[in-house]
Amino acid sequence: MEKEIAELLQLFLKHRGKIVGTLFGLLLGWMIIRFGVIKSLFVAVCVAAGYIIGKRVDNKEDLKGFVDRFFPPDR
Repeated sequence: MEKEIAELLQLFLKHRGKIVGTLFGLLLGWMIIRFGVIKSLFVAVCVAAGYIIGKRVDNKEDLKGFVDRFFPPDR
């Protein structure tokens, strides 16, 4: 049983981009059919923004500069 799990994990790691991309496409397609294009694109943009912010937090990067690019401080 452990051998099969290890093989599946190895297969997933080898093809993770294809697998995640396919699942994302499937989810986005379902959302467009279910909720419409505009609502689905809004959710996709929110997910992408969350991913980018989360990646920066994981890498211990400064979020202030990132936020200032989109919302410049008043001068």
